[in-house]
Amino acid sequence: MSARVNSAVLVLNQNYEPLNVTTARRAMVLLDRGKAEVLEHGRGEVRTATRAWPLPSVIRLIYLIRRPRPQVRLSRREVFLRDNYTCQYCGLKTRELTLDHVIPRQRGGKHIWENLVSACKACNHRKGNRTPEEARMTLRRPPRRPTASAAYLFAAYLHQEHGWRKFIPVTDPPLLDHLSEEAAS
Repeated sequence: MSARVNSAVLVLNQNYEPLNVTTARRAMVLLDRGKAEVLEHGRGEVRTATRAWPLPSVIRLIYLIRRPRPQVRLSRREVFLRDNYTCQYCGLKTRELTLDHVIPRQRGGKHIWENLVSACKACNHRKGNRTPEEARMTLRRPPRRPTASAAYLFAAYLHQEHGWRKFIPVTDPPLLDHLSEEAAS
């Protein structure tokens, strides 16, 4: 039974926006206190001495939670995902990429979203410690900070919990590719 009460439950805001993932135990408490309603049931049930309840899979809060928009953390993997595993100079699509600072760090360039791009080893070596203009190289698209969509935030659960997909729209092509690869492995 402990494995069941620790199973994942998607928590939606009053407006059906995905908020977070909690355990079935915490979801049952929210349901019991009248703070949430069940939208989808999972597999199995929780039994007590006198009663059995179906496990929730998706719950919706009765009240609206206001919170700041989540941000995507800056990491190599996230830069590669944003750029769809494509060199931003030559357009080569590969998993053998490096990070390139558009304005080199030695010239005051910062390690921020707007200054980092994916580059193949050849392009990164060719550009060296120069700006793209000095190296006579053009960027395919300017680097930007990606938005943290619900699909991005809950991608780790989407290949496990198929019933959640109708509540978490996946429209980001790199994320769709990544989910397909994870499901295949």
